[in-house]
Amino acid sequence: MKLGFVTTLYIMMPVLLIGFYYIYVKRKEKRVVATLEEARQAGLTEPASLHPLIDENQCVGCAACVTACPEGTILGLVRGKAQLIEPTKCIGHGACARACPFQAITLVFGTAKRGVDIPHVDSNFETNIPGLFIAGELGGMGLIRNAVEQGRQAMEAVAKKLAGMKHGGEHDVIIIGAGPAGFAASLAAHEKKIRYLTIEQDSLGGTVYKFPRGKLVMTAPVKLPMVGKVKFRETRKEILLKFWNEVEKRTGVKIRYREKMEDIQREDGFYRVVTTRGEYTAGCVLLAIGRRGTPRKLGVPGEDVPKVVYSLIDPEQYRNQHVLVVGGGDSALEAATSIAEEPGTTVSISYRSASFSRAKPKNRDKVEAAEKAGRLQVLLSSNVKEIREKEVDIDVDGKLITIPNDAMIVCAGGILPTPFLKKIGIEVETRHGTA
Repeated sequence: MKLGFVTTLYIMMPVLLIGFYYIYVKRKEKRVVATLEEARQAGLTEPASLHPLIDENQCVGCAACVTACPEGTILGLVRGKAQLIEPTKCIGHGACARACPFQAITLVFGTAKRGVDIPHVDSNFETNIPGLFIAGELGGMGLIRNAVEQGRQAMEAVAKKLAGMKHGGEHDVIIIGAGPAGFAASLAAHEKKIRYLTIEQDSLGGTVYKFPRGKLVMTAPVKLPMVGKVKFRETRKEILLKFWNEVEKRTGVKIRYREKMEDIQREDGFYRVVTTRGEYTAGCVLLAIGRRGTPRKLGVPGEDVPKVVYSLIDPEQYRNQHVLVVGGGDSALEAATSIAEEPGTTVSISYRSASFSRAKPKNRDKVEAAEKAGRLQVLLSSNVKEIREKEVDIDVDGKLITIPNDAMIVCAGGILPTPFLKKIGIEVETRHGTA
């Protein structure tokens, strides 16, 4: 009798464990499916750049890719197969492909529905135009560590190019952009005593500088010219920017800020770069301008006043102010709701459509809650007509209203640099789910 009980127990234990594991897997899959459906309803189904393409015939559902992704719930298992469940958050780490033991993942650009424009560059980061190089996010790689490495390697290639050429330019190379790629390239040029000129339309860090306060920046050990191996693994925006600023001061690297590139012209033996401050010539040009392009403006009277900006840096700076946010995407909704939480603020959000259909449900819920609590005024089917020092005129569904205003954030996306690249002769390929 006793022996029979023990035997039954031994038989039942594995069955119970398998049962509990099955319930755990199903519950996890249910959460994954809910996240996937949320992304579909919000229209957030197209990856912005490099992302995994999963071969279901090769995938065995081991979840190695899910675990390897450092960005959170980007991948998940659905019916025993890996799937990209939050496509717009994927930034092309590639850790999933490296972790897959069955070679079921290929990293690709674009999808069948949405093509991604990738400029043609060779293994030395040189475009089809001799002496014109591209590094960083503009070439399709969105990671900070990749951009830094590409900036360093691109300057190595520029140095070799310069060694075998004669040019009549006042500089050897003009570096356009001081984000991760442009900053690394500038340090490399400074170290090699190359006659370089670096221009940046905003501040050191480029896109990183525009991240919201406290944003976690995923990095990994990387070699930075004049510094050596930088052992950051996981840090926040402010810490990384502070480090870069210290490096800039310590090394003496020179960068011209608040200067925007407007045109690049190729002449006999050199390039002429036209900026908002003047014209410069060089034997080579390195483009490290990112993919987000120039912020899209509203094109209304008064938009050129200093109180109008195109991204949120720190909600706290808007305390005790009348703030207007323009846009209907996640960045606009997140900006409006975060500022509305600051003491003393009066916040309005204006969007041209009748609903925030492009935004995630959780951000729409936050807007609805803030509106009900009286912290946020929502102006749908509206368009800004004129911006003045202390007021803004807005057409709301055919009726013109005026609201008090101290600050304005326009979240209307950016004008991609593809037309400019094609204009100066760089070959650009539109990829639809290809490596």
